Amino acid sequence: MNNMCLIINWLILFNCYKNTKVDIYTFFQANDPNFKIIRHSDRGFKSTNRKVDVFGIPIYACTDVEDIKLLHAANIMAQYLDNDEDGIVDNSLLLKTLIKNQAALIMWKKISQINRNAQDLGSDESHPEWHRNGHMGPFDAALEEIWHVISHLGYAHAYPTVFGEFKGTSLTNAMDIARGGHFTKIPHKYPKIAWYTYDDRTCKYDCMATEYIYWGFTSMLGAQENRLHEISKEWDLNTLDLVKNIDTALYSLLSNPKYIFPKSLPDGTYRR
Repeated sequence: MNNMCLIINWLILFNCYKNTKVDIYTFFQANDPNFKIIRHSDRGFKSTNRKVDVFGIPIYACTDVEDIKLLHAANIMAQYLDNDEDGIVDNSLLLKTLIKNQAALIMWKKISQINRNAQDLGSDESHPEWHRNGHMGPFDAALEEIWHVISHLGYAHAYPTVFGEFKGTSLTNAMDIARGGHFTKIPHKYPKIAWYTYDDRTCKYDCMATEYIYWGFTSMLGAQENRLHEISKEWDLNTLDLVKNIDTALYSLLSNPKYIFPKSLPDGTYRR
């Protein structure tokens, strides 16, 4: 095909897009071999107009969320669940538990769009480029919010005595050591020995556990290595070695092969 024909075909395609308001990712989806964006009418998610299914877990997006961010979230979710990227979820019990608990993620552009039926992720908080920039610049919050879905609705219920988010589990016992004591509410001041010092007063004890496993897990995978100055108000152990040598209880849990935790940090390029 000569150049003139290519130009004419492109103009026809462009005009069709303008006139019919086709989502620009109609053209882009072919670049993602694993996921398709589909329309939906799922109950409880009327504020969203499309979704991607990841091993039975839906990721919903409000109208003005960019498709590239939605597909990035799908790839992050898939890499957490199928970390060796062989097409099969690594921990079948975890997936079964997530589906049973109706795990889902909703992506929003405006705070007013947040839906309490699912964990939320702001589109403008997701920065796919962080993975390509040597883990520098604005952090990709998809790593955090998607992991919250997996830990809170998955691990905490699949292994309740170990990762349950209530007093007396292996996870919360480790957390109480990391905080320098058992606190059901944010203390006025944490003990000097504490290395986990989360201070959001709206975050209850179970929420504290959700945040704790996120900090430890992502630090072990290398996500926090360049972020100590950003996160030290909440968390001091930003590397694998620090978690391993200081928070020995948490390291023992997260490195136990019985629970099949991911070993590599997702980067948004599932099976590519």
